[in-house]
Order: sequence, then structure tokens, then C-alpha cells
Amino acid sequence: MTTHSTPLAAWPRPATPVRANLSRVLALGAVAGPVVFTSAWLVLGFVSSGYTVSGTHIAPYSHVSQPISGLGMSGTAPFMNTAFVLSGLLLLAGVIGVFRGTAAAGRPVARRVSTVLLSLSPVDLVVVGLFDLESPLLHFTGAGLIYLLPVLSFPVAGRYLRGIPQWRRFGNGLLLAGALTLVLAVVFTMTFDVDTTATGHGVAGLTQRVLFTEVLAWFAVMGWLARREPADQQDA
Repeated sequence: MTTHSTPLAAWPRPATPVRANLSRVLALGAVAGPVVFTSAWLVLGFVSSGYTVSGTHIAPYSHVSQPISGLGMSGTAPFMNTAFVLSGLLLLAGVIGVFRGTAAAGRPVARRVSTVLLSLSPVDLVVVGLFDLESPLLHFTGAGLIYLLPVLSFPVAGRYLRGIPQWRRFGNGLLLAGALTLVLAVVFTMTFDVDTTATGHGVAGLTQRVLFTEVLAWFAVMGWLARREPADQQDA
């Protein structure tokens, strides 16, 4: 009788505790990033004495009328811009950790596409932190992409995640999150006016904060769910 041996490399490799734990630790960045960012604008908004942009001083600072980017100028600039960059890097690590942990589910192309699309918003957070309001083209492009990209990236990632049993409910939620983000983005756009903001009136600061909080909340929940996943369900 002739027996055929299967090359060792052809056998599927089981999950290793080290690899699974690394994915779970990285995923925690998706929770830490939003916490750092939200805490920064919340605290700095109360201590800010106003900011100057293009020679115009805007004071007092208000969470309701002023955009978060205003905290990236003048006295609070070092702290807010550091928070932009740090939260972006943490969030990027979190996205990588979450989808690294779903490798055992297969569909590698869908997983990679979801990872790339969701990673773009964290990268834009870093861009906003590196280029303040005195670099309007890069700053506003980065800021816009932070909340516009999820209109596409959330449903794409949702379609992938809903195919994994333990992620199905969250995946379905992401399918709806894209539409919700679009509605909030439209509301923010309709309430934002440069002249009104410069005079300390309007509610653009509030609508922007609602929009950013909604977007980052989905990332945070995703990171927390991945952090709680049993190690034997993570990584091929």
C-alpha cells in the first residue's frame, strides 16, 4: 500500500496564544484613540482663552460654536495637535488589531479592503494634527475625510464582519452606521459658516462634536468587542 504524506506547510496552522494576544492588545487602540481625542477637546475647550487664525483672534472659545480644530491653534495647540496624532496612531493600531484577529474567518480580500478603508480615517487624524488651520488645504481635506470616509468604510467593513458569527450583530450595525454618518455630516455642513463661527455664533462646534463622537464610538465598540473575543476565535 502506498501512502502519501502531506507537506507540513500545507497543514493549517492553529492559532497561537502570542499571536492572538497581540491582536487583542492592538485592538485596544481602537478604544484608547477615541478616549484620548474626546478627553483632549473636552478638557482643552474649558481652559482655552481663544485662538488666532489668519490674524483674526477668536474668543472666547465655545464647545457649541467653535470647531475642534480651533484648539489646535495658540496656547492649546501643542496639546490638541499631539492628541490628534496620538489618537490617530492608536486608532490605526486598533483597526489593524481587530482585523488581524479575524484572519481565521477567511475572505482575505474583503478583510484587507476593510482594513485599508477603516485605516484611512485614523491616518487623516494624524494629518490634521500635523497641519493646523494655517495650512487650510491639507487640514480641511484631512478633517473632511475623517468623517466622510466612514460613509463608505463602515458598510464595507459591516458586510465583511456580518459574515462572522460572533461579529454579525455589530456588522449589521455598521451597515446602518454609514447612513447615520452621512446624515450627521450633512447637518454639520449645513450649520458651519466661517463668518458665523468667527463671531462666536452658531452651533457648528456642537454638530461637529456629535459627528466625531458618533464616528469614533463605532471604532471604540469594535475595538472593545475584539478585545473581549476568546483567544481561540482569533487568528488563523
